Amino acid sequence: MHILVIGPGCTKCRTLAQLTEQAVRELGVTAEINKVTDLKQIIALGVMLTPALAINGNVKVVGKVPSVAEIKTLLQQAAA
Repeated sequence: MHILVIGPGCTKCRTLAQLTEQAVRELGVTAEINKVTDLKQIIALGVMLTPALAINGNVKVVGKVPSVAEIKTLLQQAAA
């Protein structure tokens, strides 16, 4: 599973990265988590509001920090 945490590195972006890492650990799934902080890359992904979360190339969350439970649900859906 490939996960992107998208944002310029603000507090909300760092929080999203931490919660995503926690959700991956709790589920015990194998995932590569990368952070996208370059503005050109963020725009290329079609993200206009950060923080954002993409799983396997699909942007799932934009402009908010979801809970660990919400992230776990998204990860489970992506794995199915």
